[in-house]
Amino acid sequence: MRYFAKLSYLGTKYSGWQRQPKAMTVQQKIEEAITTVLRTEVPVVGCGRTDAGVHALQYMLHFDFDASLPEDFLFRLNRILPKDIAIQKVCEVKADAHARFDANHRAYEYRVGPTKNPFTINTAFFYPFFHKLDRDKMQAAAKMLSEHKEFFPFCKSNTDVKTMECSIFRSEWIFKEDEMIYEVAANRFLRGMIRLIVGMSLNVGLGKLSLEELQTALIKQERLRKSYSVPPQGLFLKDILYPYEFGKEVGVPS
Repeated sequence: MRYFAKLSYLGTKYSGWQRQPKAMTVQQKIEEAITTVLRTEVPVVGCGRTDAGVHALQYMLHFDFDASLPEDFLFRLNRILPKDIAIQKVCEVKADAHARFDANHRAYEYRVGPTKNPFTINTAFFYPFFHKLDRDKMQAAAKMLSEHKEFFPFCKSNTDVKTMECSIFRSEWIFKEDEMIYEVAANRFLRGMIRLIVGMSLNVGLGKLSLEELQTALIKQERLRKSYSVPPQGLFLKDILYPYEFGKEVGVPS
């Protein structure tokens, strides 16, 4: 039987989602917890990778288990998991459902703050030039991305992806007095893409990069003259959607 799990995590202490041989990851913690509860080794498949220090308000994974889950599965799982990882629900799905390949909508947000704040040091990017930014130009840069289908300028150079194509459904900045949030949704993202987009927006806002240069780079699919990848702590995966309904919730008392 195949199950989907919905969860969230604070990525500060982890080297990203995916298992690594010499670093602690979110995937490893979850696999260890499920294996302990079910008393058999259970690998999990996530909806995508997140880098070290990146968070998830919503994340989806799937795993297989050849029986029904115990009624107290969710409770026992959360009791074992550390405080910075929480499973919200587990559902039955069809046997060929896939957490990564079936997801057709992924949304992220990136949070930028104007002041150094010890209480948000791991969940927002303190940007000292916050009040010098041209917000209209930043918004224009964000909106421009929706007009294009390929995003070579916003992919890390050491990637092995076969296509730079992405369908961006939403790209905009939300401006507040004490915070600005970049929100973006697409069918897929390239490696490091969102942090490079945010960095580009900040450079545009400071006048270090023009909208014309951005448009040219997107049309010609070439590197920006001035690229900037912002730190990971302000980035949150927030919404994953699938083209089908999930089955009943399991692992909780009926």
